[in-house]
Amino acid sequence: MNEGTSDRLKGMWNQFKGDVRSKWAKLTDDDMLYIEGQRDKLVGRIQERYGIAKEEAARQVDEFERGLETTR
Repeated sequence: MNEGTSDRLKGMWNQFKGDVRSKWAKLTDDDMLYIEGQRDKLVGRIQERYGIAKEEAARQVDEFERGLETTR
């Protein structure tokens, strides 16, 4: 994952929140406020809510971010 994509996620968080909630529906409104576009917090909350390994959560976020690069 490239640094620019992570910065883009943070900078455009309000626009991407809906996409994040669509992909990871178990994330709550409180989770979204906590995350505020920070990749490491997103990975942690996905790991916690879905009971998956950190590496798997990071892989899913990487995949999501790659999709942002091609669709926005």
